[in-house]
Formats: sequence, structure tokens, C-alpha cells
Amino acid sequence: MKSIDRTSTVHSSTVRAGFLAACCAVALVAGCSSTDTEPAAEPTASTSEVTIAVPPTTTTVVDPGTEPRRVLAFDTADTDSQNIDLTTTSTVQQQIDIGAAQDFSSPELTVPLSASTADAVPEDDASTGATRSIDLTIGAATSPDEGLTDALSASEGSTARLAGTESGAITALHITPADAALDTARAAIERSFNAAVYRSVSFPDAEVGVGAVWTIDQQVLSGITLNQRTTVTLRALDGDRATVDIAITQTPESPVWNLPDNSGTLNIASYTYTGSGSLDIDLTQPLPVGGSITAGGDQMYTDPDSTTVLRQTVGDSITWGDR
Repeated sequence: MKSIDRTSTVHSSTVRAGFLAACCAVALVAGCSSTDTEPAAEPTASTSEVTIAVPPTTTTVVDPGTEPRRVLAFDTADTDSQNIDLTTTSTVQQQIDIGAAQDFSSPELTVPLSASTADAVPEDDASTGATRSIDLTIGAATSPDEGLTDALSASEGSTARLAGTESGAITALHITPADAALDTARAAIERSFNAAVYRSVSFPDAEVGVGAVWTIDQQVLSGITLNQRTTVTLRALDGDRATVDIAITQTPESPVWNLPDNSGTLNIASYTYTGSGSLDIDLTQPLPVGGSITAGGDQMYTDPDSTTVLRQTVGDSITWGDR
């Protein structure tokens, strides 16, 4: 029988604990939620506003497309409230060494939203470069997970605000839970909004026509700093209605993952993450009016102080649907 290396075992435990913490930290990327085996704490209400700064984007035109061309920009000031459903899914499978595979997936979540453009941009948003503000009211969110649906019931009436520009770039996200909202529901809704932010599309400030291609570069801030490139192709344009095809790639900025709470580091041995989909965008509406994007990949991390290997497979999707 192979002897047990105690040092390796200690490191494996450290990596396991660190990864559980890191899994929550990378929720922006994979929608991950920790499912620790310890008994769950009693749900608690959370009423504090959450403000999430969104890293800036750099847009580069690769091909301006065919004539006629024009600058595409949102103009939603005179639009009535838009009603739309945001549905997100997330799967996270991970395995440490030859141990049993673990599932840290988050339940599917559908969040009904009522969106409208605010008359003015708050000062804190204007400081991020925002020139438009989208107010969101959250309806009765649901999930196939009955426990989460029960927890979500108290979140109805929660509000959020997206700060952005006429190009569609989002500069900040604010979420204000309803007074009785539970932390479990708040976290689930926050994950969905994060997914929506990092799957949003902004238009270049140059004139473009059908067939135009541009890239959007942005850092995704999480447990790992990721460089995300979104390649957008303008497939159709009819008045203010645009259909865009989307391809996404993410690469880590550093070959080392610094785990949360000073619990050590992991070397990033391999990292793949890609996605694709399409969105229907009405420039007179605050949010996409349809479409979906699916992404996923495989990662492998190694402990620099032992032979411990952590493998992870992630996947997520976002869907917009009229109601």
C-alpha cells in the first residue's frame, strides 16, 4: 500500500479550504457558490446596498462592415418601462487529486426585471464616466430549486441600478435588497447581475454597418484576474434593432492564483474558457430584448509546495426573454 505523505495531505487540505473560499471569490466568472458540508447557518436578512465597480472596457473596430454605416448608441430617455426576464445558469465541477468529484454548481435562476432610464445620473456614478442610469425593479424570482425559490420570495421589490454610457458600456452596478431579503437570495441575484454585466455588449464610437466586427477588452475581477475579450459581429441592423453574434475568450493575467485569506497560492497549469451566442438589442430599450450566451472551459491548478492537483470544469449561460 502506498504510504501517505502527511505534508502533501496538509497541503491538500489547505488547498481544499482555500479553493472553497476562492470559489465564492470567482462568482463573477463562473457563478460558483460554495456548498460546504458544514450545517447551513440560519438565513439572515440583508438590507445594505451593494456597489460593484466594473472595470473599464476598450473597444476596437476590426472591420467597419458594409455601407450604410452609422454610430450606434442607446437613446432610452423617452422609453416606457421595459419588462424582461433574466435567466442564468452555472455549473462548477472540481476534483482535488484523485478524490471524489465535487459539485459547486448554482441553481438556475430566473429574475423578472422592470427597467427604466433615470432622469439624472447620480454623482457617484458620474465619477465612473457614466452618462446614463438604468433603474431596475426585481419581481418574483424563481428557480427549479424549491429551497432557493422559497428564499427568493422575500426579495421581490428589491432594486438595482446600472450605470453606463450611451455606447452600452457598464461602469457600475448597485443592488439594494428588499428589507426582508435573505442573504442566500441576495447572493443568487447578485451572481445573476454580475453575469449580465460581463456578458453585456457595448458599441464602438465609430460608424459601423452590417458585418462589422469589433472587440471589447475588459478585466474580470475575481479570485483570479482574467483578461476577457468579447468579439462582436453585427449580423443584422433594422432601424434601432440590432442582432449581434458574440464570441468570448478569457485568459488569466498571471500564471499564479493567490488564494483568499492568505491561504496560499496555486500555479495555473492550464486554463481554457470560451463562449458564444447572440443578442437582440433595441437601442431604445435599456436591456437586451432577447438572446443567449453560453460559455465554459476547463482549468487545472497545481500546489507549488506539493503534488496536489486541482481540476475544474465550469460552464454558465445567460438568457434574456421578453414577458
